[in-house]
Amino acid sequence: MAAGVAGARGAGRPLMRLVTMSGVPILRQLHLEERLLRRTGDNWCIINDGTAPATIVMGVSGRVSELVEIEPVLRDKVPVIRRFSGGGTVIVDQGTVFATFICSKTAIPGLQPFPRDIMSWTGQLYDKVFDGFGEFHLRENDYAFSQRKFGGNAQSITRDRWVHHTSFLWDYDMKNMDYLKIPKRAPDYRLARNHTDFLCRMKEYMPSRSVFTEGIISALGDHFTVEPTEPEAVLSDDTGFKPSTKLLSPQDLEDVIASKESLKIELITVMDRPARAAGRVAALLDLDRLRGRRKTERENRSHGGSEGACDGWMDGGWRRSPWITDKRPSRHARTRPQCPVHGHTARTVARAGAAGGSVDGDRRPCTPVTGGSARST
Repeated sequence: MAAGVAGARGAGRPLMRLVTMSGVPILRQLHLEERLLRRTGDNWCIINDGTAPATIVMGVSGRVSELVEIEPVLRDKVPVIRRFSGGGTVIVDQGTVFATFICSKTAIPGLQPFPRDIMSWTGQLYDKVFDGFGEFHLRENDYAFSQRKFGGNAQSITRDRWVHHTSFLWDYDMKNMDYLKIPKRAPDYRLARNHTDFLCRMKEYMPSRSVFTEGIISALGDHFTVEPTEPEAVLSDDTGFKPSTKLLSPQDLEDVIASKESLKIELITVMDRPARAAGRVAALLDLDRLRGRRKTERENRSHGGSEGACDGWMDGGWRRSPWITDKRPSRHARTRPQCPVHGHTARTVARAGAAGGSVDGDRRPCTPVTGGSARST
């Protein structure tokens, strides 16, 4: 009846094909929505009243470890789905009513195909649906009665089309909420409230589910010509399409647990790095102080002259080298010792001594002495 009224009122407006279902599994519904978004050019409204079994549905970029209590989910065999659209994580069951709009970008005059614009348009549409049934608000990305959420939204926008789908909490089992973690990125109006204080049930505000669905169809009639379509006609035509929405396997969830354990080990290692780094810094400081003491000792032994004993240069030892202050011996100096005063090698000094001459002009030659010492003559 509501569809007929909406169709008559919407003459000359864009066509929207309406599919109403009951109890269709949420995975199958999401596969249908993704196919209609990507493979058709029509405008669609899909309403599904309830689903079974209870299933967790995550956004395309959601992190399981941050949003799902994995161990209870594995224990109780709760299905987990990663859908093709963005948005948050919900758990859905027989108490959930789903409403989806799939439209081309030109379907609604003046509507820009951006998330906030689409959200604003749907907020105005649902404001009509809930008129007289409660203090309805679009709060950030949620639908709420006063300060309590009852509808969660998600979107996907392609080059030419967009989808906006909502899971409405007509009723819910509180124990199912224990499978979900409180997300780190929660809306401001949540005010750190737990699930019980943050959520509400639509059945406390509206008389029946049919009143709700008829309200959606009536509100759509202000923008579209609504045409009912049999679910079997669209559900059966899914051959050859490979949706990105998928059911996570138990192994997928167990891998997340394993990766969390690996992350804990890595975090412990990272947290231990500052202590190890501090140890390395302390060792470097000790080495620097040791070098400073050696430099000071060398400077103290130096008497500032151009001549003097070159003790220890013959065997490459540096037991006492007053002419060396802050230079370390080079590799060449270690293999072929040089006098630190004159820079002479042992061979040069030996030749000069044999000739009885001076190696360095008026300076006294260095005379190498067996046993690693040399005296000026």
